[in-house]
Amino acid sequence: MVRSTRKVLLVAAAAAASCSVKMTFVPGPLGRSGAMAAGAAAGVMMAPAAFADQIGDAAKKLGGASYDFAKEVDWNNGVFLQAPGSFQPLKALKAIDKMIEMGAAADPELLKKAADAHHKAIGSISGPNGVTSRADWDAVNAVLGRVVASVPKQKVMDVYDAVKDITDPKVPAYMKSLVNGADAEKAYQGFLEFKDVVAANEVTTASAAATVPTGDKIGTAAKALSDASYPFIKDIDWLSDIYLKPLPGKTAPETLKAIDKMIVMGSKMDGNLLKAAAEAHHKAIGSIDAKGVTSPEDYEAVNAALGRIVASVPKQTVMDVYDSMAKIVDSSVTNNLFSKVNPLDALSAAKGFYTFKDVVEAVQR
Repeated sequence: MVRSTRKVLLVAAAAAASCSVKMTFVPGPLGRSGAMAAGAAAGVMMAPAAFADQIGDAAKKLGGASYDFAKEVDWNNGVFLQAPGSFQPLKALKAIDKMIEMGAAADPELLKKAADAHHKAIGSISGPNGVTSRADWDAVNAVLGRVVASVPKQKVMDVYDAVKDITDPKVPAYMKSLVNGADAEKAYQGFLEFKDVVAANEVTTASAAATVPTGDKIGTAAKALSDASYPFIKDIDWLSDIYLKPLPGKTAPETLKAIDKMIVMGSKMDGNLLKAAAEAHHKAIGSIDAKGVTSPEDYEAVNAALGRIVASVPKQTVMDVYDSMAKIVDSSVTNNLFSKVNPLDALSAAKGFYTFKDVVEAVQR
């Protein structure tokens, strides 16, 4: 269940990657005054058009202060795959839950724009450090600022506090040591100014909850899948650190190509259904036991929500993700995971999944 939480956040995580990594480098804790934009590291979704130019202009100013720093960061470094402190999966899940709540409160149209901006930025990546162009750097910062401004302050602060709670206080200084310290300081000051502009344009109330379909074919199929696969779910060690391990033999640029396909898929998802999926995951996290397994009812709701968002995306876009993942995940990975569970439970889950897949495909737009 811990791992399945990431599925709904495909776009959110990708959209947050640039901001989260960038903030990791700033010296010392950001403090609550810096928390507004710190939440962007996790954020996902109606920001008034009136503040578009203010945040856009501020993003350009931030770019002027931070792009030298961005060019110094080794974006291909495997350190970004590691936990930011001691490995505490259930405690980290609480932070993920706050990110999901923030995402569910954000504007889905802005999320789409954030995904589109990141897709474009990936296309302009160059050089040994994997840095995007200055124009795309500014565009990503602007749209992330708008996403954060579409979320009430308390939800942003909840993310900041939860992430701070699992981050070793030595991390910022270490990350700063990997770049030019003066450039990091300059970027941090620019970030604080940008944060103030975002905070000045922040909404005060969250958007309404998502509308959840009922009585549909996907919902019925999700129940059948859940009944067939729940024993398998209970077999899995959701608290293992294996999910933080890099894919064997694959470089960061190779993996980024697959992530890019995920971002494109996410940008095409129905906003209401994506929000509903986030809300379903939040509820499911609330029923997780000491082994990281959610309740059967919440597991079924998550499967239904995921099926609906996949069905809201054109088939070719989904296949692009599948094909890109097939290129970076070899049989050693699947064989290793299979060896850790009851094979009969895994086969039952696979059979249920293929049936579920057919139902989703039949109603896919």
